Amino acid sequence: MKEQTEAFEAERPRLVRMADRLLGDHAEAEDVVQNAWIRLHGNNSGIENLPAWLTTVTTRLCLDRLRSKLPDPEEDLDLDETAPDPADEVMLADSVGSALQVVLDRLSPSERVAFVLHDSFAVEFPTVATILGTSPVAARKLASRARSKLAVRPVDEPAEHRDHAAVVDAFLHAAKGGDLDTLLGLLAPDVVIEGADPAAVALGTPRLAGRERVAELLNGGAKTAFPVFIGDRAGLAWMHRGDYKVAFDFVIEDGVVRRIDLRADPEVLAIVRKR
Repeated sequence: MKEQTEAFEAERPRLVRMADRLLGDHAEAEDVVQNAWIRLHGNNSGIENLPAWLTTVTTRLCLDRLRSKLPDPEEDLDLDETAPDPADEVMLADSVGSALQVVLDRLSPSERVAFVLHDSFAVEFPTVATILGTSPVAARKLASRARSKLAVRPVDEPAEHRDHAAVVDAFLHAAKGGDLDTLLGLLAPDVVIEGADPAAVALGTPRLAGRERVAELLNGGAKTAFPVFIGDRAGLAWMHRGDYKVAFDFVIEDGVVRRIDLRADPEVLAIVRKR
């Protein structure tokens, strides 16, 4: 029991953040997580993957509360696997920070769960589908529909019109989605990525120069990166078990990325906050 309690307490901060983003109420999120602990305490069956089990239980408790306030509409989902994803047409806001809380409130409970779990916590669609009691294809469509409601601007906007945050967010969307063409278009030909402090260098961060080499490193490899502010600048950060580990500090000129400084110094990470 002691070992299980310690494991739960290690997961608690992540669960509270997840519930907070789903419910938009920190006190209610803490209550939900405490209820998840009660269910864990009363569980007599074996649990192979405790983090996954807790994610499922916490999300379902949140979903029950969301549906009690606003039931899911009975809408027909296009379940054609080959149907175009409307999210592919736009640069999307992947963050679910306070700036998007009002917009999240307009989503149905299932859309909200699919979007938050997949886009903010990197939960795969088969798991999201199990939580929602639907198919992976339907879960993907729910997230896609949510993203469409949060869309902000086209990715093919002229480079000179893109502001810093728009470039960073378009970069994240392309890197997460494995969109190599878009990613290449957002990078300057002589772009450089490297560790900018001893802590980042100690993590084994390579120094790479050139659009193709940087794109190859990051293409499809940003599953656990999230939009943040580094001080007052829009950037990205890699997270592990709910903590920021490496910040991506962008230098952008004329609408393209000229340089990406990777920072892992604790003093820098201390000023990183979600967008």
